[in-house]
Amino acid sequence: MAEGGPCIPARYIFTALVSIGLAIIYGLKVNLSVAIVVMINSTELALMALAADDHHNSHHGTNESVSLSPEFACPAPDTGSNVTVAVQDGPFAWPEPTQGLVLGAYFWGYILTQIPGGRVAEMFSAKWVIWGSVLVNVVFTILTPLAANLSYIAVLVVRFIEGLGAGVSLPAIHVMLTKWALPQERNMISSLAYAGMALGTVISLPFSGILAAAFGWEAVFYVQGGLAMVWCLLWLIFVYDSPQDHPRIHPVELELFETSMQGGGGGHGHSNLPVPWKALLKSGPFWAILVAHTCNNFGWYMLLVELPTYMKHILRFNISENAGLSAVPYLSLWLFSVVWSNRLDWAKSKGWITTTTVRKLSTAVGSLLPALCFVGVSFAGCDRQAAVALMTLGTMFIAGMYCGFLSNHIDIASNYAGTLMALTNTAATIPGFIVPVFVGEMTHGNQSLGQWQIIFFTTSAVLLVELIVYTLLASGEEQPWNRAYTTAAEGKNGTHMSPEEEKLNQTSRA
Repeated sequence: MAEGGPCIPARYIFTALVSIGLAIIYGLKVNLSVAIVVMINSTELALMALAADDHHNSHHGTNESVSLSPEFACPAPDTGSNVTVAVQDGPFAWPEPTQGLVLGAYFWGYILTQIPGGRVAEMFSAKWVIWGSVLVNVVFTILTPLAANLSYIAVLVVRFIEGLGAGVSLPAIHVMLTKWALPQERNMISSLAYAGMALGTVISLPFSGILAAAFGWEAVFYVQGGLAMVWCLLWLIFVYDSPQDHPRIHPVELELFETSMQGGGGGHGHSNLPVPWKALLKSGPFWAILVAHTCNNFGWYMLLVELPTYMKHILRFNISENAGLSAVPYLSLWLFSVVWSNRLDWAKSKGWITTTTVRKLSTAVGSLLPALCFVGVSFAGCDRQAAVALMTLGTMFIAGMYCGFLSNHIDIASNYAGTLMALTNTAATIPGFIVPVFVGEMTHGNQSLGQWQIIFFTTSAVLLVELIVYTLLASGEEQPWNRAYTTAAEGKNGTHMSPEEEKLNQTSRA
């Protein structure tokens, strides 16, 4: 900031609190992925499976013993000691399909509130939408142990409500980014804000493992939920819907916004413009974002939700190792996103690359390279070091999405950034409840390397679809339909509209 400006600009405080807010939402989302590892009584499930097989054999008059495939799982690591490691069993005998339902219930709620959340944020207050989103997640996270002790159905309900709350967060954040991210800083601000998703995972995975190992699985939910309450207070004090609404923003920074954001989505007014649905649904760049977002989330949720399960059942890590190593990829993702966005902003400021190039290149990094890493993991087998290295690289490169399709909504239609994010994130939520059920069905009674190879190859194929579609259809330029209704308003006020604008206005309203 120039001399005479604030020590910490308001836009950076906003970015930090958005990032922390997303860290809370994602941290509370993934903590169940770690906690469920020690909530489940694996020994009882194994005995139930053996009893079922014995009953099947006796019923059919056979005397076959149960045999496991040599590829069932990797051998336990040699610790150099004869000490027997205690089995980490919990109180709940939920089979794999039930575990998949519990992990996926969050996304059933998440998918329902995207579009209404985006429109409410655009028309009223994105600040309060985001605050409510975090608060709902905090309260129902604290209620999770009570629900689990009632029944798995109660956990389904709690996680469903958490998903309802979280579903409004990304569309509302997109609305606020149109006000708070200067064009010359958009890649950096967006990446730092959305990197909170990785930051929450980095913190939550090892922290959940430590809490579960030291104090029991219930502590995972009580402690994390309680700590997150502090953010709710800070958000109300320091964040406002736009720079123009902020009572304490420095005049130097406010002037910077007013000069930089002219015609670029700035201002303190809320968008009451109707959505030009016909033009939007015919837009190739919009469909490029939707397909990329959906396909990328398949890979993202595979890493986010299922990685701890793979590390426990196949690579044979214990809960402390599992949580710690599961967090390493997300730390690399966070660091890579900061460096990558900074270099892209620098190259763009030099005029070397266009916004379209930035978006396509970043999406290619976030799809092709993780796809190759998933293939590598499937062939790494029981080489724990190679598998962890490849999973770390794959997760790191998926950070390309922050400067790729995930920022693209603002480029093509800043007036409808919240609605566009809601639409694409609604579609992108579908993998959130498909992935746990898919993995649960694939591995039910057969946690083997062979089954996980199929899972990883499927994920790679989905990521390649993302790469192809986005490369062919995406654009970083504002689309004409973004100004269809603003142009109409200008025409009513006596401002001349071109024939092309008049035609677009008519077709958008059709």
